[in-house]
Amino acid sequence: MNRAVFPGSFDPITLGHVSVVNRALPLFDEIIIAIGINSEKRSMFSSLQRKQWVEKVFKDEPKVRVDTFEGLTVDYCKKVHARFILRGLRTSADFEFERGIGQVNRKLAPQIDTIFILTEAEYTPVSSSIVRDVVRHGGDISGLVPDVVKL
Repeated sequence: MNRAVFPGSFDPITLGHVSVVNRALPLFDEIIIAIGINSEKRSMFSSLQRKQWVEKVFKDEPKVRVDTFEGLTVDYCKKVHARFILRGLRTSADFEFERGIGQVNRKLAPQIDTIFILTEAEYTPVSSSIVRDVVRHGGDISGLVPDVVKL
């Protein structure tokens, strides 16, 4: 099976994330959206809430599975027998950051490749960090996140 893991905090999931997954679907038999649980990173939303939102967004897509994980992404990929890590790129800074992580992942697990998909131009400025900042200040996040993300 041609399986990819799309790891991230998804705190919360954005329309950019959704776009990357939808555009990657033709490339893979299955995409596992893997919500990373990092005890040292303070999330705005609980892992359960984030998982529920992602599941609702992709409820009608049989090729998408949602899971949570702790630890190294490559270890999780090995556990679920995924050969690919899927990452979205918004900016050149994202590329530089993700390239470094991809190269280390390749060193740790040579059998796992990282695949990059460019974010659609309209979602370039949208990140989970920006959405959280808008939420903190009482702003309107419609148009940045899927409709299922209700606050």
